Amino acid sequence: MVDVGTEWRSFSNENSSADPSRVGAPENPFLGGADLTTSIAVGHGNSSTTGHSLANTQRKNMSTEDRQMSQGLGVIREMSARIHLPKSIESRFCGNLGLHHNIQAAATRIAKKAVELDLDGAAKIFKDVLDSKALRGKNNEAQAAACLYIACRKEGVPRTFKEICAASRVSKKEIGRCFKLIIKSLETSLEQITSADFMSRFCGNLGLHHNIQAAATRIAKKAVELDLVAG
Repeated sequence: MVDVGTEWRSFSNENSSADPSRVGAPENPFLGGADLTTSIAVGHGNSSTTGHSLANTQRKNMSTEDRQMSQGLGVIREMSARIHLPKSIESRFCGNLGLHHNIQAAATRIAKKAVELDLDGAAKIFKDVLDSKALRGKNNEAQAAACLYIACRKEGVPRTFKEICAASRVSKKEIGRCFKLIIKSLETSLEQITSADFMSRFCGNLGLHHNIQAAATRIAKKAVELDLVAG
């Protein structure tokens, strides 16, 4: 049995001592061993041209699947940072309740863990999409964006298509097409979302008291029950 984790716990981030680990980050299960190879960094100055050339050669030597997966993971990470997933998830636990700082710290840790689950969920969906080859030829970033949208809904922190689109470099139409194809090809079912699912986050962003958040959520749910709004 081989342990793909780090050699020992490293506390190098907490002081100025050198990092004793010789094995680097844990193996990425979504890449077919491509993360275990040596990556060529591109520097500045006269060496940058050679560095770019070597890095391009290395990327060409990666399998098509690993190259697409690596690009997709990068897109998912960038988009997660742009839509501020940690802050939004933390607000779901704390809101404006005036909780003790220890509880807020715990909520922050929970939020970070939830983000990791979102990223892993999106990466898993993206890998399943690549393996199925159902979206072959479709824009890679649009596929990754659709996967993140699905993962957010599954984890209970839904984002609108408009928010996902704003964090990406592709159109809402492209993301929507990929979303429909992914749902169909992977036979994935998602619970219907309503305006009430977004109310807590929107109110939190506006700094509203939790009593107002609760009232707004009830109003949104009642509006759906009375069929006053679509969705």
